[in-house]
Parts: sequence; C-alpha cells; structure tokens
Amino acid sequence: MKYLSLSFVAFLGLVFLGCDSAHSPTVRAGEWRATLARDGHMLPFLLDIQPNPDGKTYRVHALNGSERIQMDTAYLENDSLHIPMQLFESDLVAKIEGDQLLGVWKRTRLGKLIGTLPFEARHGQNYLFVEDTTATAQPVAGKWATVFRDEATQDSTLAVGIFEQQGPSLKGTFLTPTGDYRYLAGNVKGDSVLLSCFDGSHIFLFKAALQPDGTLKGGFWAGISGYESWTARPDPAAELPDANALTYLKPGYETMSFSFPNAEGQPVSLRDARFQNKVVVLQIMGSWCPNCMDETNFLAPWYLQNRDRGVEIVGLAFERSDKLEDSAPKLRRMTERFGIEYPVLLAGLSDKQAAAASLPMLNHVMSFPTTIILDKRGKVRRIHTGFSGPGTGHYYDDFVEEFNRLIDKLVSE
Repeated sequence: MKYLSLSFVAFLGLVFLGCDSAHSPTVRAGEWRATLARDGHMLPFLLDIQPNPDGKTYRVHALNGSERIQMDTAYLENDSLHIPMQLFESDLVAKIEGDQLLGVWKRTRLGKLIGTLPFEARHGQNYLFVEDTTATAQPVAGKWATVFRDEATQDSTLAVGIFEQQGPSLKGTFLTPTGDYRYLAGNVKGDSVLLSCFDGSHIFLFKAALQPDGTLKGGFWAGISGYESWTARPDPAAELPDANALTYLKPGYETMSFSFPNAEGQPVSLRDARFQNKVVVLQIMGSWCPNCMDETNFLAPWYLQNRDRGVEIVGLAFERSDKLEDSAPKLRRMTERFGIEYPVLLAGLSDKQAAAASLPMLNHVMSFPTTIILDKRGKVRRIHTGFSGPGTGHYYDDFVEEFNRLIDKLVSE
C-alpha cells in the first residue's frame, strides 16, 4: 500500500508519543533524604525539589537546619536530573529510578573536574542520622571549647562549638577565628554526636563520641579529601580572640589604596568621586566562599537601605582566576544572585598570600571575608576578620548591632 491513511498516521503518532512519555523521567515533588559517601562514611542532607511551571525544570533547595539555600535551576537530561550550583562550581547529577536518585556530586575548578563523591537520595524521607525522634540521647547542648587538628600537618585551630538540642535532634555550628561552619544539623545517637552540612560548596561531616570524662572526641570530614580530628570540652565561658584585632594596618599606614577592575574591565579606586567624603565599607571576599555569601546576604540589602546616608560599599573579590575573562562571569552571577548594587571588583587570586600582596598595607589577609571600615576622611577605623553568619544566633545579632553602631557614629562625624 503506497499511502497510509491520515487516521492511521495520527494513530501511530499517538502511540509513539505515548511511548516517549512513558519513558520520560519525572522527579517527585517534596523532600528527599540525600547522602554523599566518603571513606566509608555517609554524609546526609535534605533536598526540597519542586517542579517549575514549564514542566521541564525544577526548583531545588538544600536544607541545613533552618537554612534553605537555593541551588541553580535543575533540569532533566536523558534519564538524569542535573542540579547545578555554578557559583561554587558544583553539580549533583543523578539517574532517576522511581523514588530514588543515584549518581555523583561533581566538583570542578575553572572547568576542570577535581573530584567526585557517590550521591543518592530517596523521596519522602526527612531525617538526617536518626529516624526515631524518641531515641535516647545524651545531653550536649551548650558551648564547647574545641580544638581541630590537621593530622597531616599537626596544625591546630581553636574553635567554639555552640549546640542546641531537642531530644535526639541537634543543630548548631562551630565558631573559628576566620568564620563559622554555617548551619549544621544532625542528631545525638546514644553517646555519639553527628552533624552535617551541604551548601553546594561545603560538605561537612562531624562525628564524635562522649568520653567518660565528659569531653567529645571525633573526626571532621570536609569536601573531597579534607580530614581533621577534633576534641571538645564543655565550657560556658569559651570565647575566641577579638575579631577586630587579628588583622590590622602595618606601621605608617592610615588608609587603604587600590585600583581594581569591575566585571566590565573598568578600573575602580577609592580616589573616585563617588567615595569622597563618605563612609566606605570594604568587603574582602570571593564568589566561591559561603561565609562571604552570608555576609553579602546582610550587606546587599543593608546598602540599599543606607546608601543615601553617605555610605558606600566595595567588594574586593579574590577569585580562582585573576584573569577577567575567567572571573567576570562569576562576579556578574554573584551580583545578580544576591541583588548587589555596590561595585564588586576583581582584586586577585583566592589565596591569602596573593590577597596580602594585593593589599600591602595589611599585616595579612587571614580570612575570607574580612571587612574594613573607613571614615569620611578615608582613615581605617576598624578591620573585622571573618564573619559570624545567621547560623551562629546571637553572635550574628551582636555583629549587626556593633556594625550599625559604628556606621552611625562615622556618618555623624
């Protein structure tokens, strides 16, 4: 038969369309319990996945305690779901198998793959380490004087653990001289403390056991290969060194001086007219840095509310590449994501020694972020190392109050 009837052709079209639809993967909406596997340990976190109206893409949030951090738009490709976080050069890629996702977490740098970890997730599960909310748990709430030790170098870092507990549920963070470990969530299981975090950049797993003397002793797994041991003892008076005294101007300096390009390649300097006779906040940061993200989440809306008072902010971004063609797209992406309306400049490489070389008036650059506040005459009035984000509770509130009090003072001078 030379020609098929139109009705038969239409019938075949419906059959093939039906076959395609039957094999098109879909992702169920709702919460998924995800895990990353590393060195025999499972690092759990939660994802909330919701379809977009187009039916082809998804809105995805990683859930860390009370934090909902938005990933980039997720999409389907063949039989897999891709969940990117371009700002942190991070992707979750997983094959869809009903109520299960099976795949990998990929970490890249400047377009090159630097490592992967096995990833899986199950729909409808919303617990981390302990599913039974009535399980027996030792009390660990409060402040803990903590020491992290790099087993390879034997270098140690002092920290303060702050934990809140409700039955076996646990949340909190660790404060360090260079910033906090952001939102950690997990459980106390018997005499074991279990905490984790996934924000697209950081993957953290903390495990420790209560010792007979009341201390904690355990391990800390970070990223693809990082590992440190840690010990902690309960101490309500535990404190860190003064964050306003760790970074300072070298003798003979009173102000800051620089000229760096913005994403369009235009040089910006504190000598520019827009900064004259104004209070200026310098934010040493990087688009790759989640602690800087926390600070930007504070500074971006704060600037919109206060710029008419004679205040300016400049972001000094130290990136994975000091080439503008590599880093300009990241600066634009960050500016758009956080609604930044102050200039963000490419200041150099994301290396503390390189940053110190770019800003030779500082004794060092100890932390990303570091915040420098200048008065209307251009003199440095405060340098704050690190940032205690909203995951630290009242430490964040104290920073905001102190920051506003100083700005008010400098504006009125």
